[in-house]
Amino acid sequence: MVYYNLYAKKLQLKEQPIMDWNQLKSACLACNKCRLSETRTNVVFGVGKPNAEILFIGEGPGQQEDEQGEPFVGRGGKLLDDMLAMIDLTRNDIFIANIVKCRPPGNRDPLPDEQAACTPWLDQQLALLKPKIIVCLGRIAAMYMIQPDFKITRDHGQWFEQDGVLKMALFHPAALLRDPHKRPDTFVDLKTLQKTIKEICTHTYPNQKGN
Repeated sequence: MVYYNLYAKKLQLKEQPIMDWNQLKSACLACNKCRLSETRTNVVFGVGKPNAEILFIGEGPGQQEDEQGEPFVGRGGKLLDDMLAMIDLTRNDIFIANIVKCRPPGNRDPLPDEQAACTPWLDQQLALLKPKIIVCLGRIAAMYMIQPDFKITRDHGQWFEQDGVLKMALFHPAALLRDPHKRPDTFVDLKTLQKTIKEICTHTYPNQKGN
């Protein structure tokens, strides 16, 4: 496997005692740390298996996610489900979260101060999950989770290692809906992901060691 070693992104938890899942979700749902709380309908905390070995991360909720309180619904969510099915996974096998938990108005990119206010929630989720693999969906998530100068058209499908965690970025489902020509590359990236899951994970697929 070819991957890039990067300096670890350390979790900033010194002033945040690590909560359990129920405490974390309750606190996150009541968050008003940034302006996004003023316009949201629902906090989109995340969904999936609480001991998942694989974490998928998007940039933030869109309109339908804001209305339903769940990440990746609508056409983009259906495409993500199809992408997972290509590698024999469902949402129940992974965990899905976002960089910010509230919808930016007009589906704009989350601003730096909004990301700074919200990412402690993601850091707590990472601390609880301890994932072996992180999959960034789109440029914004990859710029935060992998490196600030990440270029999705150049770097998608490549492995990066940080602090013992393997990270990869895929084109965002919305980008694939806008430009179907990106789908063949994404299929290859998904198969690369599947191969690595089978090599290093212990309970993501049936009959893996640890199941």
